Amino acid sequence: MNNFNNNAAKIAEFLLQINAVKLQPTKPFKWASGWNSPIYCDNRKILAYPEIRSFIKNEFVELIKEFEAPTCIAGVATGGIAIGALIAEELGLPFCYVRSSVKSHGMKNNIEGDLKKEDKVFVIEDLISSGMSSLKAVEDLREFGVKIIGLGAIFTYGFEESIKGFKNASCSFKTLSNFSVLLETALKNNYITDSELNTILKWRESPSNWKINA
Repeated sequence: MNNFNNNAAKIAEFLLQINAVKLQPTKPFKWASGWNSPIYCDNRKILAYPEIRSFIKNEFVELIKEFEAPTCIAGVATGGIAIGALIAEELGLPFCYVRSSVKSHGMKNNIEGDLKKEDKVFVIEDLISSGMSSLKAVEDLREFGVKIIGLGAIFTYGFEESIKGFKNASCSFKTLSNFSVLLETALKNNYITDSELNTILKWRESPSNWKINA
């Protein structure tokens, strides 16, 4: 197992330990999309744990080195704002964030910060599911006139929809951990049983149609 996979597994275990990721195959969650899901991810919990958020911040710093050097870090509201600001601080770079919609008052901004059109921006997201919110932020930044170096996220479900979306948008992205590593880590550390693993894998095959007794 290479260093990336070691650290991806370490992050997956962190997420499980602090309940940032919850696995409930027999008591599924209802996502905002209407999907029933045996998994729920809330990476904002990371912020409450200094050692974990520092580790993840440093992993992002290393990940960004694989891309062209950015001149600005942008967080996707709301999950990417705090960790993005920490990364920008570590790198000594300006920070901005992208709202999900235009503010209804004041300057009516959807990008907050002092962004310059000549900036080369690396985007930080906490979670990639469908990828729609991430790609909307990338689109908004491009419309402003900046160059997008790439996008990094803490975790991805790895849905085909998101992979195709990033490819169609010509936006390179990488994540610190992912669905496959998470399940491997959860099984190894007895967060789930073999039977529960099979249930979650069935959900992954067709999440929009999945039912607990399917």
